[in-house]
Amino acid sequence: MINKRLLIKNLLAHNDESSFYDKKRQLNLHTREGKGKFLKHICALSNSNPTNNSYIVVGVEDHDNEIVGDDFFDDSRIQNLVNAFLENPPKISYENVPFPNLPKDKVVGLVTIKPKSKTSFFKKGIHTILPNTVFIRIGSNTVPIEHDYEKNYQNTETVIGIENSSRNSIGYTLDGVIDFMNFRHKDLSSNYKVFKELFVICWAGIPKKIRDKTFLSRVDIELINEQIKLFYSAQDEVTITFDEDSFTIIEYVPLGLNDKTSYYPLEKQTIRFYDNGYYKIDREILFEPPEFNKKMLFHIYNSNMALLVKLQKGSALSEGENRDLQNLPSTLMICYLNGFEEAKQKLIDAKPLLKPYPNIYLSFKEALRILRKMKYDLQ
Repeated sequence: MINKRLLIKNLLAHNDESSFYDKKRQLNLHTREGKGKFLKHICALSNSNPTNNSYIVVGVEDHDNEIVGDDFFDDSRIQNLVNAFLENPPKISYENVPFPNLPKDKVVGLVTIKPKSKTSFFKKGIHTILPNTVFIRIGSNTVPIEHDYEKNYQNTETVIGIENSSRNSIGYTLDGVIDFMNFRHKDLSSNYKVFKELFVICWAGIPKKIRDKTFLSRVDIELINEQIKLFYSAQDEVTITFDEDSFTIIEYVPLGLNDKTSYYPLEKQTIRFYDNGYYKIDREILFEPPEFNKKMLFHIYNSNMALLVKLQKGSALSEGENRDLQNLPSTLMICYLNGFEEAKQKLIDAKPLLKPYPNIYLSFKEALRILRKMKYDLQ
């Protein structure tokens, strides 16, 4: 098994960006421009590495390789975005990798692009990229080329060498368990479970029992062997169940209007472990959006729009408006889920206005995370 933290260090230490890896300060998949740039790099790295993995490291400063981290990004449906725009799309994965020097709500993202012999190209345009465009990597540059080009196989030995030097050890695993339970989460209830005598999952949170079910809040869950954060949320609540072969997380999202909040199951994530040293993660969306009275929502939506105008002008807010501001991200999300199509974009556009308010900005990021889970806006 590959220790993903060690792999990232080895990639960054190898040299600057190359034809088998790229690095980004952060991903922006909320806009067509951001999606286009991401897809362009996926296309280029896939075409430039037909027989070996290639990588994108997210949360690293470009000029000096400083690891600064980025928000936890748990959207497994990122593959759907690649499939929607690329012909012969490669298989990709996005993993969240914790680093000791980062705050516990920050991780480094690792995008792994699996090798594919067929040429990937854009089957439809996005932003400034035209249909049928092909990209490859030349050094650290991503460039468009003709469909017919000579495949490059020179990276295989180098990449395999980097991956082999990033293999896990008992020492790395024990250090990871001790760091998770005794240092990073010493203020929370922490547990661990060993599967198949190979895999160790650690989790921490604040337990709360409601009727016959125990929920955890402020949840952090890691697959220690590979240094992958499986789940992180400062707000949502989860339930955890496991047997000898699997570990299941069901995430609940608090939603409501006028301070009347209910918990709705959002997603079930099951990690299945096998005797041959492999594991598989299955995800299933469980969410059914709550329905509210359209006339009431229309009034609330207009009130939120007026509130954003006041923020933009720098006007003072009343006590009631400050309370409404606390709920603005989840309120706009509810409006969007109830047919107010423009509410999602209004929420995205409000980012700079909400950023000065840490708790509200956290709610903003949680709302966008939930909306990403539902469906990418590919239009």
